Amino acid sequence: MGVVNTETVKHVAALARLHLEGQALEQIAAQLDQILGYVQLLQKLPTDNVAPTSHVLALTNVLREDTPAASLSQDTVLTLAPERHPPFVTVPKVIETSS
Repeated sequence: MGVVNTETVKHVAALARLHLEGQALEQIAAQLDQILGYVQLLQKLPTDNVAPTSHVLALTNVLREDTPAASLSQDTVLTLAPERHPPFVTVPKVIETSS
């Protein structure tokens, strides 16, 4: 093995709260070492004349026109609500506080 050994994988697994041992530990160490070997190969490629990109395709945002439109009336919304306390809509409590 080159860069990654089983002790390194054990340490990272402990940080991630993963329990790895035996064959799984050796297999992951070998796979990570292989991945880092490929990264080292990529680092040897000449990229001086390559422009940085954030995406391989040219993307542009397609935005619609922001035009005001009519909304539902307060009475309509209240009739659609399963529970209400006019002029409000009643919703279940989602935030709990500890006493």
